[in-house]
Amino acid sequence: MIILGIDPGLRTTGFGVIEKQGNRLRYIASGTIKTGTEGALPPRLKVILTGVSEIVATYQPACAAIEKVFVNVNPQSTLLLGQARGAAITALVGADLDVAEYTPTQVKQAVVGTGKAIKAQVQDMVARLLKLPGLPGSDAADALGIAICHANTCDTLALVGVLAPANPKKPTLHMKRGRLV
Repeated sequence: MIILGIDPGLRTTGFGVIEKQGNRLRYIASGTIKTGTEGALPPRLKVILTGVSEIVATYQPACAAIEKVFVNVNPQSTLLLGQARGAAITALVGADLDVAEYTPTQVKQAVVGTGKAIKAQVQDMVARLLKLPGLPGSDAADALGIAICHANTCDTLALVGVLAPANPKKPTLHMKRGRLV
């Protein structure tokens, strides 16, 4: 199964593509989508939408995972990040991909073993887990970490019905008042 991880950002959106074969993970690709720091918001969001769509078309992932927005001290920054995240999610669901969401703490816990890990620790562990010859850039490493986090939890999520199946004609489990129905 090929998994696409997305680390959304308005200036730089990281992406990471891995393959899960049983319990083994294999690196496929990673990089960034850069929108720059200047210019109107709508064209920058289009760069993210188009870039993520091209990555999906190139690597044909079975599913995707994206980092959840955390609340910054600056509310304007949080809103802008949310819009960048929305552009990426739109590209993913437009390609009929299941999209899982993880907090930065969940990703750090899955990759490093502690939710308080720093970026350098995430980069190092991503390189080790995927047997990379060097350290990926921080945005690409975060995206690969998100993909690794999803690879480690997607089977469980599918079992409890948190992820909708790729084929909507298959039955889906739903939660109602804290119980599966």
